[in-house]
Amino acid sequence: MDEKLKDQDVLLVKEKGSDNLKVVTGQNEDGTPKTTAAKQENNPAFLKIDKNGNVLDNFLANFMRQVKDPTRFEFFKAPMDKLGEVVKKLQEAFKKPDEPANKATLDMHRVEPNAPTQKQSSGYAIDESRIDWKQLERLGVTRESLEKSNSLDAMLNWQKSPALIPIVAKFDDITLRTDARLSFRETSEGNLTVSIHALRKEPELERPYFGMKFSDKDKKNLLSTGNLGRVADVQFKQGENTPVFLSLDKLTNELVAVRADKIKIPETIKGVTLDDKQKQALAEGKSVLVEGMTAKNGKEFSAHIQVNADKKGIEFQFDNNGKKQEQNQNQQQQQSQQQSASGELRIPTKLGGVELTPKQQNDLKADKTIYVSGMVDKQGQEYNAYVKVNHEAGKLDFFKWNPDKAKEIKPDEASKTQVAVNSEGKTNEATKKVDEPLKKGQTQPTEKQEAKQEKKEEKKQEADKPKKSQGRKM
Repeated sequence: MDEKLKDQDVLLVKEKGSDNLKVVTGQNEDGTPKTTAAKQENNPAFLKIDKNGNVLDNFLANFMRQVKDPTRFEFFKAPMDKLGEVVKKLQEAFKKPDEPANKATLDMHRVEPNAPTQKQSSGYAIDESRIDWKQLERLGVTRESLEKSNSLDAMLNWQKSPALIPIVAKFDDITLRTDARLSFRETSEGNLTVSIHALRKEPELERPYFGMKFSDKDKKNLLSTGNLGRVADVQFKQGENTPVFLSLDKLTNELVAVRADKIKIPETIKGVTLDDKQKQALAEGKSVLVEGMTAKNGKEFSAHIQVNADKKGIEFQFDNNGKKQEQNQNQQQQQSQQQSASGELRIPTKLGGVELTPKQQNDLKADKTIYVSGMVDKQGQEYNAYVKVNHEAGKLDFFKWNPDKAKEIKPDEASKTQVAVNSEGKTNEATKKVDEPLKKGQTQPTEKQEAKQEKKEEKKQEADKPKKSQGRKM
């Protein structure tokens, strides 16, 4: 097949009430899609979408402008060289569209005609001439201040400002000052307005969210990962359940929801093809471990990925722990298990509380690098690491990056502090009075820990004060 076909997609359309997919070849005079059968012999008539072009944007813009009832049609996109395979998958998924695996397949190829797909000649999704700068100036915000905080580019692409922006709002004799993230949105009349995402002291997890109550597990997930970890049913309209992904805006503590059918589960991530089980887990809001991904600098890495509603897509969840953390934790805990009586390195069956699979054990014996996630240090803090046998030292070495693909990355000072305090019993000036184990990346006591220590000091000082004599009773 022509190599150029690998860089082209075709647009598929399904009309309401039918599961028959056809390939779009153009538009009729009334704006409806002109179609043909999804067969390779009809290739010359297909509407071909260059992945670097704007044919799709132009078609959807014209379609939305001309068609009276756009909900009659559903659009999907398929690679030209895999047309038959994708059409077969989609038509199977149409039979039971609510099943998580089928839903993930449909979302992966779905094209939303009402999404803000068009970009202006400037490269932004929003034409800057539509912005009401006077509205922003009433909040104490100018174009210059948005540029200075590197917020304007993101906002012109329908995103929130990446930083908190000082807001000054005046109401008669009252002046309100706060920090907030800003974004643009369209009103029902098609006007562009500003949304203010104000800073909250803490997330509102004790109150129901559009009819949904948070369980203890929900609260734990949101506070630890920022994501609910499941698809929730909420009622934006009374009596009508809407499945959503739910996350926390980590800058403002605002709860952010996005409709589950608006998030497309990708087929590949950083060069790794996801299997059906991984795609289904992502579609259900769960966190998924993906190994062997390739970063922009060419290094191989592994990480958990999860749908983040605030980012409206997939986010990577990294550990900041490096080699030393795992070395120190296992040095005392497992040193006796790693060497046999003859002095040879013995491969353990468990690392940091995680059972190694037979394959992982065999890979270590064959001098291969393995990746272990969910290990726990002596103070109960989780971390992940690459593991490889060090024959010269007679022990296992632990790495943040895959040592077979890149140079070892030294742990940062935050990791060193956590390990020194939690696993080695050491301390430093900042943490010498902290009784509790440090969290990931912690180098300073928290406000809560400082307040607790101050109370202890006050009680101690009271106890050390000499008691006044009450005199001698007669």
